[in-house]
Amino acid sequence: MPHDHSDHDHPHSLLPSDPALRVKALETILTQKGLVDPAALDEIIDTYENRIGPRNGAEVVARAWSDPEFKAGLLENADPLLAELGFYGRQGEHMVVVENTDDVHNMVVCTLCSCYPWPLLGIPPGWYKSDAYRARAVREPRKVLAEFGVTLPEGCAVRVWDSTAEVRYLVLPQRPKDTDGLDASALADLVSRDSMIGCGLAGAS
Repeated sequence: MPHDHSDHDHPHSLLPSDPALRVKALETILTQKGLVDPAALDEIIDTYENRIGPRNGAEVVARAWSDPEFKAGLLENADPLLAELGFYGRQGEHMVVVENTDDVHNMVVCTLCSCYPWPLLGIPPGWYKSDAYRARAVREPRKVLAEFGVTLPEGCAVRVWDSTAEVRYLVLPQRPKDTDGLDASALADLVSRDSMIGCGLAGAS
């Protein structure tokens, strides 16, 4: 998908050249003044990056696996269904869900910065925002996937989706085999954050 950021009024154009360094500097100052507890801050970040956020997306995937009507609606127009579940708001105003199949494996990147579906996946991981991932995911996606431990059959195409400030993507991973008897909660436990970006497989440890 095109990632047109030519508009100088785009929100990303207002960011400093290296926001991560500025955030770190601000955190250091606040810590030195005793206004921020680094351990508490790390715990909050970990909670939203690895637990609360990704669990929302995992619930959506688990329901799609077990409810064909919900899955069809999700792939056609995800926004109203996600809004009904309460997974909407800033950083997730317009969502597109793309499905992995035996023939196509999808992965998501934001080549300019770190556009990411916060309501579904929480805070983006550091590697997603890195220059290396943003450049290489488009140029050599199979090598990047291999570094995440994902080796695809030779006949499986890789499709890379470039997120923008207007459109965010969620990968619907393939349901693992032999999971027919699992309930929604157990299915959700099989869904990792990385699998919903396309850099992992559901059920993989």
